[in-house]
Amino acid sequence: MKRDLYIDFAKGFATLSIIFIHTVFWSGQYYVPTEVRVLSLLIDVPLFYALSGLTSGGNVEKTLYRLLKLQITYMIFVTFLFFLDYLFKVFGLNFFGLEWMKNFYSTFGTKYVPNNISPVPQWQNLGNWYLHQYTNADTFPVVMGSFWYLKVYFILTVFGVLILRFFSKHVNWFIAICFGLTLIFNLLPHYYPTGQVGYVAFYLGIFLVANQLKGKKIPTKWIPFLYGILFLILILLFWNYGKDLFLRMNKMKFPPKLLYIFWSGFSLLTLLVLYNRLKIGKNNFITYIGKNAIFYYFAQGMSSSLIYFIVVPLQEKLPWGAFLLIMFLLNFGLAVAIAEGLKKLDVLGWKILEFLRKKTASA
Repeated sequence: MKRDLYIDFAKGFATLSIIFIHTVFWSGQYYVPTEVRVLSLLIDVPLFYALSGLTSGGNVEKTLYRLLKLQITYMIFVTFLFFLDYLFKVFGLNFFGLEWMKNFYSTFGTKYVPNNISPVPQWQNLGNWYLHQYTNADTFPVVMGSFWYLKVYFILTVFGVLILRFFSKHVNWFIAICFGLTLIFNLLPHYYPTGQVGYVAFYLGIFLVANQLKGKKIPTKWIPFLYGILFLILILLFWNYGKDLFLRMNKMKFPPKLLYIFWSGFSLLTLLVLYNRLKIGKNNFITYIGKNAIFYYFAQGMSSSLIYFIVVPLQEKLPWGAFLLIMFLLNFGLAVAIAEGLKKLDVLGWKILEFLRKKTASA
């Protein structure tokens, strides 16, 4: 099949948006106005789940094989991250001392200062990471703060492909169940479950809706009506609650509440409206990012952690708008460089695994 460059372009654009979000929501907490941070969430991770739905089918074997490859790539990355974090601690403790290390980690905020900075490797952390329990990576805190998305992606992709494979004639019922549960959890918040249930219910619904639109177009006559509903809701919310409600947007994201669901609806609708309408004829840098989105997702966690050490000492030296532009460009540049390095690391990791496989295979 010919590759749909619109999907790659949209994925690349969404990845750039994630880099921007983590620029303003992590180190940006020191200087970016709350209104700008809320606006950044207009284009967020729901797009990735919708794009996954647009490209998924009912082939269970192919999907599980793809998830296995992603899990191994993820394990190669977190193994590298573990040793990088450990070697930095050994270096810091031996050359600068414990107090210097605590001051170093306090740059991320007091809650990110480790209680115990030990030269002994904490192997249990690596095991937790392999199993998607995202205990903090002290030297790169944004990395594990970003990875909630990956766990939900694994879960909903498995559920999604099973539904598409074995219940293909009843997908609309599953969509109704997903969004019905999401509505119940929000209207009756004391029933909102902890863990992954709230995330999976909403994002699986998005995945399935997008899959139902695979190869189709949203009818042109529906587009003004759908946008009109979203803008009507926006006007009513501002009329009744003012902007103070929207300033709490990030708290509505974990897990997704109705306000965040509505807010993300603008970008989701735009993605689906442009699908099969906007034609991307040639590869470009954004489609390249889209094709390598997982490496850029890994990389932005590291780069978003590194820019703290520029933001904290310089936050009051420039107007916030100019400073934000500089920090975003710097974050993006670092993410590009790190992502290219991670691609090479991934190739090396797979070669090592293949070497071990051959050496341990029975004759």
